[in-house]
Amino acid sequence: MSKYKDTVKRYFYCFLLGPFFMVLEAAGEFILPFINANIIDKGAAVGDTAYIVQNGVYMLLIAAGMLAAGVLGAHFAIKGAAYLAADVRRKAFSRIQEFSFSNIDDFSTGSLITRITNDVNQIQTFAQSLLRGVFRSPVMLLGAFGMSFLLNRRLAMILCIVVPLLALAIAAIIRTASPRYTAMQKKLDNLNNSINETITNEYVIKSFVREEFEKEKFRKVNGELVKKSVSALKMMLLLQPLSTLAVSVTTLAVVWTAGRQIMVGDMEIGTLTAFITYLSQILVALDFLANIFLQGTRAAASDRRISEVLNAEIALTDEGASCPEQEITKGEIAFEGVSFRYFKENAESVLKNVSFSVKAGETVGIVGSTGSGKTTLVSLIPRLYDVDTGRVLVDGTDVRELSLRHLREGVAVVLQKNTLFSGTIADNLRWGREDAKEEELRRACRIAQADDFILSFPDGYETVLEQGGSNLSGGQRQRLCIARALLKNPRILILDDSTSAVDMATDARIRRAFKEDLAGMTKLIIAQRISSVRDADKIIVLDAGEVAGVGTHEELLASCAPYREIYDSQTDREEEADE
Repeated sequence: MSKYKDTVKRYFYCFLLGPFFMVLEAAGEFILPFINANIIDKGAAVGDTAYIVQNGVYMLLIAAGMLAAGVLGAHFAIKGAAYLAADVRRKAFSRIQEFSFSNIDDFSTGSLITRITNDVNQIQTFAQSLLRGVFRSPVMLLGAFGMSFLLNRRLAMILCIVVPLLALAIAAIIRTASPRYTAMQKKLDNLNNSINETITNEYVIKSFVREEFEKEKFRKVNGELVKKSVSALKMMLLLQPLSTLAVSVTTLAVVWTAGRQIMVGDMEIGTLTAFITYLSQILVALDFLANIFLQGTRAAASDRRISEVLNAEIALTDEGASCPEQEITKGEIAFEGVSFRYFKENAESVLKNVSFSVKAGETVGIVGSTGSGKTTLVSLIPRLYDVDTGRVLVDGTDVRELSLRHLREGVAVVLQKNTLFSGTIADNLRWGREDAKEEELRRACRIAQADDFILSFPDGYETVLEQGGSNLSGGQRQRLCIARALLKNPRILILDDSTSAVDMATDARIRRAFKEDLAGMTKLIIAQRISSVRDADKIIVLDAGEVAGVGTHEELLASCAPYREIYDSQTDREEEADE
């Protein structure tokens, strides 16, 4: 509950005034029937008009006060619950921003979306109901009980039998509903995952004409959520019939008992009317408390899920870093006996005893078959993951001894997936450096061979990109991502197959610009095409997670069989294409 303390302290007035005004409203609830009984028994029965008018005015004043108290109570309850939800949502989102890649792997995208939206909404709904009813309902319940005993002890004893039985039934409903709500939230995770995957890959779905398949898959996931929702919510639906049954049975018992007392003159009509009103108030208060408990059950499940995010142990931190102020100034890289597994329980490593070194300013190509560990290798340099054994050194220092901020400021990575955000081209480029001037944007784009196509648009650098940059071609997106990385002015630039969508002529111009304009920057280039790295200072060949060879293009052709196989296969394809 510590995650709520700061909000409660900051907006304490909402959490005090909300219940306070609701208690005032509840007080009026059990005072009005008593006055009404007196009007019937002492005013109407004897024709005392003055008494009726006087007490009628009291009732109007109390009702007006109740109205004002109810509105104010609801206002502060809604306000307090909204602030609470906003703070929890902010904390959860901020925590997600601190996640390492391995933490993100532990949660699906759909699950995280559900947690910071639906789960937080459940907590907000519960908090609002709690502020409105946590004191109001008990006050109404106890007040109505007290007034019932004050009016007629014998009739009040009926309530002492019915209310505990109803409370036990409600407790049984809550106990059954609790695990069902947790299961329902998990199915909601699955639904969000399905929606996210389908919408994100809509182009692929349409190109393979898989719309019907996706509809059927969604129908199944949606159907599973419906089943779990019905299973959980039907328990809540039992409350109303139970309450109605309790009211009917108790009213029947009260009328039966009171009717005989009225006949012998032991009770007046006004007292019976007030008693039935108090009976209704008691059962309404119980019903409201039961709903709070049920909402609390669902909110508790949501709270646990949000706590899993907030309490997740961050896999990568600066804790223990011995050189937190050291910056990357050269760009030297060394791997010393590095092994790595994504799933630590697996016996097989993705990288196995990898060792090599890169001098500052060198251009290094990394090639290998699919699944050989190329992306994993470069992910260890900016410490997106930590090694299992061995060391990764940057400028002679183990990356685990550097602060994540300084390390990642000195390393720019252009990943396989080209991610662009909503906004203009200039906005996206300035992710590399917020204060970059227009000339700096254009220089980075000229190196990445993006300036010409940007200027071909009517709005140039102010061209608005659609979601994910879908109004650009794959090659254009890749070049923008390269330009964005260059704006960081990093000491180490990593390109993970980042020119795969551009033609060979453009690829050659990019490599030439790198050589001329980025001579002092260390560049690691993962490529599928040998032509993209054949002029590199050295090429690292990976095969099944191991270094199969390191050298220049000519050296590897002479000494490295896996490299020669890749080269021969591409040469054969090019010759066939020429024919």
